[in-house]
Amino acid sequence: MFPIGDDNSARRIVPVITYILIALNLLFFFVELSGGDAFIMKWAFVPSRFLANPGGDFLTLFTSMFMHGGWLHLGGNMLYLWIFGDNVEDRFGHIGFLIFYLLCGLAATAAQLVFSLQSNIPNLGASGAIAGVLGAYILLFPKARVKVLQGQRVIPVSALIVIGIWFVLQLFSGMGSIANTVDTGGVAYMAHIGGFVAGFLLTFLFRGNSRARLTA
Repeated sequence: MFPIGDDNSARRIVPVITYILIALNLLFFFVELSGGDAFIMKWAFVPSRFLANPGGDFLTLFTSMFMHGGWLHLGGNMLYLWIFGDNVEDRFGHIGFLIFYLLCGLAATAAQLVFSLQSNIPNLGASGAIAGVLGAYILLFPKARVKVLQGQRVIPVSALIVIGIWFVLQLFSGMGSIANTVDTGGVAYMAHIGGFVAGFLLTFLFRGNSRARLTA
């Protein structure tokens, strides 16, 4: 199942932050392509390097969120952010959504760090932060339908099913990835799980602020 859109008829605001985040990810990727390995090593999050010098490596907690390992990695992340981010931003407001997104990204990095303390492999990608957006979406819009491309047909599927399948796959993949050595690259599944759980839990806080603002 390949998601291609959802219902935005109830959206009240233009998702400016979502668009800006997509633009920043695209910009960073083009800079990354021109900068090559030197740029990646400097601005990606490297667990062992961060633990050795947290102050000097602090910025990589944020810059790594806007970097990607290739066109497919970038395209998949931006597709999910475009489909699900605008609705969450509509509920949290522009500033609230930005703070929420960054916190989810930080939580994702922390989750991956716990399982790769000695790793010298650069960690990069918006997947953890976007996983947080999915965690919020599934709580805020449990009855939403997502347009899914299945073969040559476009069919509506429950968001609970689409995101639920995604999370289960990440969970099982993540359990397997814990056994990887520190010198093994690949997908940072624990970051996905950490970001998703953080997004789900933070939604209770940000949704509460949103309701208070709407009823004021």
